[in-house]
Amino acid sequence: MLTYTFKKDSGISLYEQLYRHIKEDILSGKLKAGEKLPSKRALSGHLEVSVITVKNAYDQLVAEGYIYGIEKRGYYVSNMERPLSASPAACVIQEADEPTWFLDFVTNSISAEYFPFTAWAKLMRRTILEQDKALLYAAPYNGAAALRNAIADYLHQFRGMTVSPEQIIVGAGTEFLYNLLLQLLGRDKVYAVEDPGYSKITKIYESNGVALQQIELDENGLSALQLRQKNADVVHISPSHHYPTGIVMPITRRQELLRWASEGEDRYILEDDYDSEFRFVGRPIPTLFSVDENEHVIYLNTFSKTIAPSIRISYMVLPPHLLHKFRQNLSFYSCTVSSFEQYTLASFLSQGRYEQHLNRMKNRYRQKRDKVIKLIQEGDLSRRSEIMEQDAGLHFLVRLDTDLSDRGLQERAKQNGLRLALLSDYYSRPECAPPHILVVNYSGIELDKLSEGLRRLANILEEKEDVR
Repeated sequence: MLTYTFKKDSGISLYEQLYRHIKEDILSGKLKAGEKLPSKRALSGHLEVSVITVKNAYDQLVAEGYIYGIEKRGYYVSNMERPLSASPAACVIQEADEPTWFLDFVTNSISAEYFPFTAWAKLMRRTILEQDKALLYAAPYNGAAALRNAIADYLHQFRGMTVSPEQIIVGAGTEFLYNLLLQLLGRDKVYAVEDPGYSKITKIYESNGVALQQIELDENGLSALQLRQKNADVVHISPSHHYPTGIVMPITRRQELLRWASEGEDRYILEDDYDSEFRFVGRPIPTLFSVDENEHVIYLNTFSKTIAPSIRISYMVLPPHLLHKFRQNLSFYSCTVSSFEQYTLASFLSQGRYEQHLNRMKNRYRQKRDKVIKLIQEGDLSRRSEIMEQDAGLHFLVRLDTDLSDRGLQERAKQNGLRLALLSDYYSRPECAPPHILVVNYSGIELDKLSEGLRRLANILEEKEDVR
């Protein structure tokens, strides 16, 4: 462990003294290239200084290139060129440097303070006491009855869906459920996805070797006419709030898709309702499932977005006529979520705590979204930007006024420590995308850095494309 002596009456801040000590050890070769530094918390405890002191020292060392950070792994010493008189450092195998972003507009994350730790911990203890030995047994293939009952009640009350608990299948993440659906509906079908769209969905279908069609969107979303032209059998859509465009599919287009599905016995719509809970203006958009009279819609949702990414509990609701086929062909699969987590979530739902949590989350995310939008509108970026699609979900769009290409913009941003996602990143053919539209995933943005990040971005927009 690194050990240093600090002079508290020197007039030099503790973080700068620590920064100088570590820098000196790196330049002298005492700290070798590729060597991992102690975590901020471990070093602060060892040196008896605050975590923020260590953080500020590490941030300064990162900014000057003496160390680099790898997400979820820690900080490492950079490979430095030293004078010939310096002791030669041992040759080490070094992982490629990963960028350390000053500000990340791409990653959506949930702050630890948002998680309902107190309520969740109480329910976990109560679950152990009440369920006792039942927690040691595997849940049924479709999930614990208590959780399926609680989900059915929630869907009826808040999404206007009347479903039997038997129609609900619980699984660890929507990716697992997608793979079950491919087996249930058949890999011989032609599957369609939205273009632009969430790339992971496309990759899952491609990795399963199914025939895949990427359907372009218009201002109302995905078109039934194109589904007919592409001979699609199954379509995967997010009509309540599309990612990344933010389109909310109007009722006329929804009716067109339901008519398309009813034209074939084996046609299905996979309705991905991934962040419908976060709608800030007006009432929640009714689900396609709730207005489907011909049993051609399969509904999917997850608790990962609303509670925490580590809560890997998702579910799908099957039309009644598919239940027999599922039981017959796929009930040999074990449920992939532990009984302990299922019973805990069931209590969280049935006691009304999930509703309370959602209301708190909506308020916090609305406040954060408003702060981000205000800083954009009042800062250096205001005269070269237009905010769009901010009424729902955990992202919104910003149209930027610049002469740079999308790739040029991202490269200049990277050089300035900014990580950007542009709408063109989500198109199968980026050249077809409207240019210069920034996708702002605001839940993970550090507000204390946002003003400086927006200033850097505004300066970048003034630049011209290199012509060679």
